[in-house]
Amino acid sequence: MSINWLVNKFEYSLFRHRLAVLVLFALATLFLLWRATDIKLDAAFSKNIPLKHEYMQTYLKHEQDFGGANNILIAMCDASGDIFNANFFDNFRRAHDDVVYTPGVERVLVKSLFSPSTRFIEVVEDGFAGGPVIPADFTADAEGLARVKENAEKAGIVGRMVADDYSCAMITASLLEIDPETNLPLNTIAFAGKLENDIRGKYQSEQISVHIIGFAKMVGDVAEGAKGVVAFFGIAIVITTIMVFLFSRSVMLTVLPIACSLIAVVWQMGLLTVLGFGIDPMSILVPFLVFAIGVSHGVQMINSTGKRVAAGMNAKAAAQASFRKLLVPGGVALLSDTVGFLTLLIIEIGVIRELAITASLGVAVIILTNLILLPVLMSFVRFSKSYQQRVSEPSPATEKVWYALSAFATRRYAAVILVCTAALFAYGYWQSQQLKIGDLHAGAPALHEDSRYNQDTFLITDRFAISVDYINVMVESIPSACTSHDIMDRIDQFQWLMENVPGVQSAVSLSSVSKVINAAYNEGNPKWRVLPRNTQSLVQASSRVETSTGLLNADCSVMPVMIFLEDHKAETIERVVRAAKLHGTELGDAETRFMLATGPAGVMAATNEAVSAAQQPMMWYVYLAVIVLCLLSFRSVKATAAVIIPLYVVSVLATALMTKLQIGLTVSTLPVIALGVGIGVDYGIYILSTMSQQLRDGMPLRQAYFEALKERGSAVLFTGITLAIGVSTWVFSALKFQVDMGILLTFMFIVNMLGAIVVLPALAAFFWRKNN
Repeated sequence: MSINWLVNKFEYSLFRHRLAVLVLFALATLFLLWRATDIKLDAAFSKNIPLKHEYMQTYLKHEQDFGGANNILIAMCDASGDIFNANFFDNFRRAHDDVVYTPGVERVLVKSLFSPSTRFIEVVEDGFAGGPVIPADFTADAEGLARVKENAEKAGIVGRMVADDYSCAMITASLLEIDPETNLPLNTIAFAGKLENDIRGKYQSEQISVHIIGFAKMVGDVAEGAKGVVAFFGIAIVITTIMVFLFSRSVMLTVLPIACSLIAVVWQMGLLTVLGFGIDPMSILVPFLVFAIGVSHGVQMINSTGKRVAAGMNAKAAAQASFRKLLVPGGVALLSDTVGFLTLLIIEIGVIRELAITASLGVAVIILTNLILLPVLMSFVRFSKSYQQRVSEPSPATEKVWYALSAFATRRYAAVILVCTAALFAYGYWQSQQLKIGDLHAGAPALHEDSRYNQDTFLITDRFAISVDYINVMVESIPSACTSHDIMDRIDQFQWLMENVPGVQSAVSLSSVSKVINAAYNEGNPKWRVLPRNTQSLVQASSRVETSTGLLNADCSVMPVMIFLEDHKAETIERVVRAAKLHGTELGDAETRFMLATGPAGVMAATNEAVSAAQQPMMWYVYLAVIVLCLLSFRSVKATAAVIIPLYVVSVLATALMTKLQIGLTVSTLPVIALGVGIGVDYGIYILSTMSQQLRDGMPLRQAYFEALKERGSAVLFTGITLAIGVSTWVFSALKFQVDMGILLTFMFIVNMLGAIVVLPALAAFFWRKNN
């Protein structure tokens, strides 16, 4: 039982029951359109981290005691440059209370000047005195404000809760994974909107500015910017429609492929909802790619059908012939896309796995909408005589262009092309080795540098000695480890070593705080800012530190070293993690272990390592899937190599482009390479599927390629250029990651097309020597 026999049987059944097919598609589309209206943006924090990574196992192990990495920082700044005035403190107190009672906030972990756990200790004549930085009887008059300022300095929170220059004060909060009001995962985007409305909207004024950073706020800003994606999607549809009309010069032949591609998007959205998925802001561009792939295959179908009608067939016979001719190559191309996207499932990060499912679902339904529904619809089209005449009589200029391009299939030109390709590959490979894993710029990489979120980040980093970019190294030891001078001293040494690593802004640990308290016990003399060797004195120094500070757990068996970074650039995180591993190994033993890592930068470190580990396997799986499907389709190693080699060269050049443009390999950019491979393979499969049978029949290679260009060349050129124009508009997006994806996809669309038109025939000139 051959593939051709199966295709013929399927074709017979399909076109015999055309009306039934259309009714089924209409009902399915209406149902999935209804379900698609329920789709929601879903941006849970846990989806963005590799939960099985060793760092994240440490993170999850201690999350209950020390909070998670999903934190927010709210800095309120006074325009006068001095927060110690009644108006600021009144607004700051009310903002603190609003944050505490915001659904989704871990109330006991909200910290600011007004937190009961924000305390100071001082040495007085009778011993020690202390209490809340803001006392219960606080009044915002000159005396009360002066007292709070003095207490803040005694508490050592200047630089953390109060800006170094006293121009701002900070509220920090940890977020829950489950919203206690709904018992559902916290709606991060809705939470970000609440911060914007209830905190910034309420307290921002000419006198007070509000600055908010943290994962939830960043996702909220990305989601807000993602609304513009709808506009870009609309622009892409308009551009593509115009280009399809210029290509076909027929309203009906323009409407059909555009409509079938939009149906594919509707099915994709509906199926996601049926399966219980939402769509992440990072995956919101995938529907456009599905639309683009659909148009690419749709144009091949209308091009093939139109040529057959011009050759004298009626519409139904032409549609059937085109269906038979394109189902296998088109199906193989789309299956290659689908399997390629599914390889992203090997990356154990929820957001990438959901992107893989979203993309593969979308591409899979194109097989139904553009390879089955479209030819059935085409069978009802009435082709005008003017259209048939225009298609049947291609312009001499076009024929000359195709014949000139067919020279690429001769050895004389092929040798030059392959030498140039090899040189480009060598340069690209060398350049791609410098590709960085992680973010290469300060601030949130998904947003532009001048975005409000990134400007807030820069302000907080500039005015405070801390930032949201911190990493906790968890020192796991025996119970009551804080009473052991040896263990505390090793923690102190580790902290000192880490503070001297370039990129580290500051660090704090139980050890460093205990040294300050010990000095306080000795009249504040700086000489006594050391760890006591006497156990009782060490207990005296460390017992003053409460578990609410996040510097120890209840039995003092786990003591984090909190390391605040200047930024979260890839090289900064890599340098700090490398140093932490080195010094942790040197200072640790079987009893005391320095475990990486928690905190936002710890999550980034784990994510970067997961992306780095998955990069090569993902690419091998993508190419293995494409190779297997090409072998099954062409049953020829030569044909498979002719398709794969240009594809691989373009992948290498794309990574080289990333290094040139300083785009790091991150959760948002890693899938682009797989997506580019999946989409790029279509060009080569369509061209070679037309050539392969003619080559088997002994036709000269140049003539076979010339015939392939006449049959498929205009559609390949059209789709490559049209899709590139569509994604190139993304450079105007409010989202930096969309700009980066737009640049990379534009490059891959164009260069993959050139690879199929130029490099593939050059390879064929040496692979099919008998046909020269």
